[in-house]
Amino acid sequence: MIDKHLIEQTVNEALAGSDCFLVDVTVSPANAITVEIDSDSGVDIDTCATLTRKIESVFDRDVEDYELEVGSAGLTSPLKVRRQYEKNIGNEVEVLTRDGRKLYGTLSALNPDAPEFTLTVKEKVKQPGSKRPVVVDTPVVLAMDQCKYVKYSISFK
Repeated sequence: MIDKHLIEQTVNEALAGSDCFLVDVTVSPANAITVEIDSDSGVDIDTCATLTRKIESVFDRDVEDYELEVGSAGLTSPLKVRRQYEKNIGNEVEVLTRDGRKLYGTLSALNPDAPEFTLTVKEKVKQPGSKRPVVVDTPVVLAMDQCKYVKYSISFK
């Protein structure tokens, strides 16, 4: 079986000096390798093809046969690494917490010292003296490990 850490090392070396970064590597027992990358400016097919050639130059198919898929982290894929959170500050996200709450809001901050982020959620609050509730922005601090997923929220408004 192909070593996942060696693939990660090869990908990180190939992406060094660019704005691309590694999101995830999976290796199945049948040697099906999937490499997910992301970038601050977007990932094009040429970047994926170049990375594929680099991986194929390091891992010889004659020694061990494998299937290789290199692609970008999809728009609907959950955020997996800290750099994806940094990239999406200011964007609308959907969060499903481990206790089953689904939150929609703006990813507003990332704690530099801990694996947690701040989500700004719009809530209706009854103000004293007003007839109707008022919508206010409420910051919610969540630890990354408290979330089942955090993903970019697509809205067609």
